[in-house]
Formats: sequence, structure tokens, C-alpha cells
Amino acid sequence: MPMPDELSEAEFRSLYRRLRGTASLGGRRRGALDTITEEQVLAAVREVRSGRTVSLAAPVETRTEPDDAGPAEHRLTAPADGEPAPEGLDFARDRFAMNIHGDVDSHLDALCHVIYDGTLHGGIPAGDALSPEGASVLSVELARDGIVGRGVLLDIPRVHGLSWLEPGSNVTAEDLSAAETRQGLRVGRGDILLVRVGHRRRREELGPWDVAAARAGLHPTAMEFVADREVAVLGSDGNNDTAPSAVRGVAFPVHVLAVHALGLHLLDYLRFEDLAPICAREGRWSFLCVIAPLRLPAATGSPVNPLAIL
Repeated sequence: MPMPDELSEAEFRSLYRRLRGTASLGGRRRGALDTITEEQVLAAVREVRSGRTVSLAAPVETRTEPDDAGPAEHRLTAPADGEPAPEGLDFARDRFAMNIHGDVDSHLDALCHVIYDGTLHGGIPAGDALSPEGASVLSVELARDGIVGRGVLLDIPRVHGLSWLEPGSNVTAEDLSAAETRQGLRVGRGDILLVRVGHRRRREELGPWDVAAARAGLHPTAMEFVADREVAVLGSDGNNDTAPSAVRGVAFPVHVLAVHALGLHLLDYLRFEDLAPICAREGRWSFLCVIAPLRLPAATGSPVNPLAIL
């Protein structure tokens, strides 16, 4: 794949201002989620033909790996270890804890997740909105009723005849357009856009690696495609951002452009290795997509198990 140009911080800020200007902040209480109308939900329901459901999440990891220094913790709290089960009724109980914004587990980024120049999406001062108790605005509570709409999967490695994109590869707007053409569809307003880079397949076949140093993702200029199509949610089987960053001085430019400028909830580290073969075999790359984050009123994100319903 040809390498797109690196952006200077000044060029990135110009792109940021341009994209922020395309987002109609007035009246968008839930950011880009407000582009999903009731009519679009009904149309998405009509995408269902077989009734088959496919998870788009990866299993939660509990082992320390090169890309997961602080994995989730899961332990049985009852019955006590080594004690025989008592006579009669008893219950097995467990406890689970995790870092939401890691580099392995599937999660949703809320609109309060990205701080840029001291502000959140819509220019809200971060100092006024964030405290140790959580976020007072733009938390994952905005998605408390779930996100339901037409999901569209664009398989970028497939366009290039690859199983996955190598770490450091950048997906461009041209790649997204080429995937549309090859797959015979067009991304539209209110869609849940899912971009496969093959991160999960590479990890499963070759093993974990330090993704903070190298991973495939979207080039910042690809966000012009996303903004032009007015999608509601953006997700990937990677972090959405490439590493090393294509912008000098900004480590996560796609997060800044998506969450902060456009008001997009991001889905990071999904898994498409069950869905993509079905889509290729059936020749259809759109489906009903249902995303139900946990009810965490002041949280900056949530673990999530999105479902594609075909």
C-alpha cells in the first residue's frame, strides 16, 4: 500500500477546523448519533433476512500480553476456593474489573473521552465537566437507549488482496471509496461505519505485539470521507488511529477528529473475523447493527458487544 503524506500539526489543525465546521453542533444533543432517525432504524430492520446474529466483540482478555499490560481481572468470589459445595442451595458469584480504554478489549468511546486544547466536543471546558467522580456531560449515558441502525463493513485488506494490513499502514479516503465500489454499496447518513484492517486476524495468527508502537488505522484525511457521508458511529478492529501517528505532535489524530470535532462515538478493537466471511459469501456488506453499552452515567466509555443481525 502506498504511504500517504505525514501531516504537520498546522495542517492537522486546518483539517480539524474544516471538519468541525461540518458538524452541526446546534441541536445535536447526542452528537452524530442524532443523524439516526426512527425511519432509518426501521429501514435497518428491513436489512434482516436470515435472522442470524454475529458478535462483533472480541473475548475479554485476562492475561498480561505485549499489548495489554493491565488486563481485565475476573475471579470467583463464591464458593470459597477449596471449600466443598454445601448441601442444598448455593450460588456461584464472581467479580470483574477492567480498564475500558485499553488496546485489546472491545469498547465504546463516549464524547467526553477526548480532550483537545483543554476542551471536550462542542467546546465544553474539560475542567468544568470532568472530576474524579466522572463526567457531568457527554458521558456514555448519551447512548443509554442503545445505538441501532444500518451497519456497513468496509473490508480494506480485501481490496488489496491481503489477510490484514501490516502495523503502521494507513487507510485513506481512496481505500474507503474503493471498498465501497468493490462491495457494491454506498455509506450514507446515519450509518454505523465499521472499517476492517485485519488487526484481530493478525493478532490471532501471529500473536500479540506492542500496538502502541505500531498498528494499522485510518489516516486523518480519511475522516473527510466520514464527515462527507455523515455517519453516526465509526468503528474498527484496531484503534481507529494508526501508530506511529501520521501527525507530528498529535498521537491520536483520528480520535480528535472523530470524537472532538465530529461528535462521533468510536468503537475500538472490535472483531470482524466471523462477520467478514459471511458478508463475502453472501455478497452483502450491510446489516442491522445493535450496540448496547452499559448504563454507566458518568463514564467516558463502556465495554460493548455489538451485534450484526443479518
